[in-house]
Amino acid sequence: MPHFEGSDGTRLFYTDWGRGKPVVFVTGAWLNSASWELQMLPLSEQGLRCVAYDKRGHGRSDWVGHGYDYDTLADDLAALLDELDLRDVTLVAHSMGGGEAIRYLSRHGDDRVSGLVLIGTTAPLLRQAPDHPEGVPQAAFDAVLAERTRDRPRWMAQNTQAFLATHLGNAISSELMEWTARQCLDCSAKAAAEVIRTAFATDLRAEAAALSVPTLIIHGDADASAPIDLCGRVLAKSVPDNVYKEYPRAGHGLFLTHAEQLNEDLREFIGAP
Repeated sequence: MPHFEGSDGTRLFYTDWGRGKPVVFVTGAWLNSASWELQMLPLSEQGLRCVAYDKRGHGRSDWVGHGYDYDTLADDLAALLDELDLRDVTLVAHSMGGGEAIRYLSRHGDDRVSGLVLIGTTAPLLRQAPDHPEGVPQAAFDAVLAERTRDRPRWMAQNTQAFLATHLGNAISSELMEWTARQCLDCSAKAAAEVIRTAFATDLRAEAAALSVPTLIIHGDADASAPIDLCGRVLAKSVPDNVYKEYPRAGHGLFLTHAEQLNEDLREFIGAP
């Protein structure tokens, strides 16, 4: 299986399909590179080179006990782009993966990157702060983290419907729902807790406002994990040179429930052949 070395020698698994303009998919918390199959398979067959990798502590990458801060995660992404010598890259990032992509650009620059797609991103800031009173209180976050930590399998199973917003009529099979929940358990307990702490607490407001590459922002208006009024709509107002699209009745997992619509928007933004 193909692996590359992350910034500190951690072995990270990646998938590399197709030829053409490179598109690098950055997953959110708990998921791994397999979660992008509804994008990677068709896009790699339509003239794009699609690359995705398992975040440290997830899937087939090393389950290390450290490095879940945005600096290290962004350095892991940089190591992948360097390893494959990818240029003119479009970064497509979901959930906290958007924070990794934003931190990559602020930390490593945009020499290798020509475009950015932020899907259901948890940026720019979820946590409540004195200058951000609309954010989520620390106590509320701690309570959910404690509940999830006590029984991760049960919590994942109970929250899959909200992740996919199936209560709003988004058609998806029970098997795909079960597969998604299982995939969210294919990471270490340490990684599961630490990455969500990073996504919750990190303030990316200044870095988002300083982005210098064309950016497509896509957010579901029923996103329970990254509330649209805290994330998508705020990013749309702060990120320069962005195109903003809201998907009605879409939840956090819109790359599964709205795959065809998303793929069309990706092809248009990337300029697929």
